Amino acid sequence: MANNNTPANTNDRGSFGSNLGFLLSAVGSAVGLGNIWGFPFKMGKSGGFTFLLIYILLAVFVGFIIMLGELALGRKTGFGPVNAYKAVSKRFKWVGWLAVIVPFLVMTFYSVLGGYCIYYIIINAIGLFGKMPGGMDSFVHMITTPWISIGVMLIFMIICWFINRNGVGGGIEKFNEIGMPALFVMLIIVIIRSLTMPNAVEGLKFMFVPGYAVEAGFIKEAPGLLSVIATAGGQMFFSLSLAMGIMITYGSYLGKQENLVKNSAVIVVCDTLVALMAGLAVIPAAVATYGTDAQLSGPKLLFVTLQDVFSAMGTVGPLFGTIFYLLVFIAAISSAISLTEVMTTFFMDRAAAKGKTGNRNKVSIAVCLVILVEAILVAVDGLGSNGVWVPGQATFGIRMWNDCWLDFMDCWSEGIAMPLGAMLMSLMVGWELGPNYVLDELQGSKKNELLSKFFTIAIRVVAPLGMMLVFAGQIYDFFVDPSAAPEVQAQTQTIAYIISIAALVLGGVTAFLSGKSKKSFK
Repeated sequence: MANNNTPANTNDRGSFGSNLGFLLSAVGSAVGLGNIWGFPFKMGKSGGFTFLLIYILLAVFVGFIIMLGELALGRKTGFGPVNAYKAVSKRFKWVGWLAVIVPFLVMTFYSVLGGYCIYYIIINAIGLFGKMPGGMDSFVHMITTPWISIGVMLIFMIICWFINRNGVGGGIEKFNEIGMPALFVMLIIVIIRSLTMPNAVEGLKFMFVPGYAVEAGFIKEAPGLLSVIATAGGQMFFSLSLAMGIMITYGSYLGKQENLVKNSAVIVVCDTLVALMAGLAVIPAAVATYGTDAQLSGPKLLFVTLQDVFSAMGTVGPLFGTIFYLLVFIAAISSAISLTEVMTTFFMDRAAAKGKTGNRNKVSIAVCLVILVEAILVAVDGLGSNGVWVPGQATFGIRMWNDCWLDFMDCWSEGIAMPLGAMLMSLMVGWELGPNYVLDELQGSKKNELLSKFFTIAIRVVAPLGMMLVFAGQIYDFFVDPSAAPEVQAQTQTIAYIISIAALVLGGVTAFLSGKSKKSFK
């Protein structure tokens, strides 16, 4: 499995032991908290099956294509994102830094949320032998008691470090070979219980029937088509772990014999399947218990609504609660170890470039400690409950981008850096390097005309335009004032599209002129 033909292998980077190990690790990276608390609600409020259809189209024409590009870029160069971009482009080499900054920003809050999962595993396990705690009381106590949030976050980071210190094959791959099958089994158990609850069918209608969310009173009005596209694209993008440096890093560990097209397709299908399964596990149970008053997205869905659902189940509640939060923990840690690996690989490659052999254990400790320092701030903030200062609140007021430290980190990673990085990557491959740069890596000597045409059109046109819509949607969602007059919100949306289109045009012109000059030089 090792990629032995690249300079990065002067360092002891390790490799995946098998293709199955890589697939389970990549799927584990893609399957995270967003699948469980984001996808089902966004699908329900955005038209049910209509949202699902748009999501699948974006996953095929944008997500699949960008994943192919990232895996090919990693395998062809043999480096993590920073050195990979530096090796192929002078104009876009800075984009590689976005793919290292993003995992750091995401881990500062992902580690806190992973710690929350550990806390809920503990209280549900205790509930097996005593009184089952309620959702709101447990949640408020946890986020307003900083030492609890910091303590469980620290446990999460120690587990993350322990897995990462053992490398790709000895740590990440081995964990996912056990963790991913276990997650699927536990998910099926919770789905069966969720779908057998009274009125669970109302939750299914919310998810799948177009317009039912408005008709039943879950939401006031249905979003427009552009909003649905932006919502589906944002969810797809974050869920598939794109522009986080993960797929470039994992690609750098793959050998030439691995079929990147088939592997990418498997990852996209599995991630979408898990998102749907998570919806079946979560939404019917929440709606069956609370009806239209149920909190159906975000941390409160996981840690308030569902905890109350398990409390209402009686004696079996703690058992199902323990199983559910254990599977959520597996989803969280499988993504976290992938994010941490991006940063670890950066420093290992940097040592190799200087002719040195990096000490993975020391690098992993240093990376986790840096994350820990910033994550303490997010933990103490308690989702904005503890009065901790957040940048911009005094000057700009409270918006989604700065209502708490978690959302502040989320804004600059998922909201800005990720869609911008993916859009620029697709422009770089499509117009500067040329589609054949990736196609040669994907196909070798066996050319497939259909794949070549599909990839060329998608990477040059569809993916950049799709990412432009996602970028605009993310800017609008994070910076709009929900209490402002409709005309003010419309102005914010216009500004978001102007910024996004400007980035697309500037990036496109830069890539085109750079690609043209390279051809002239040749």
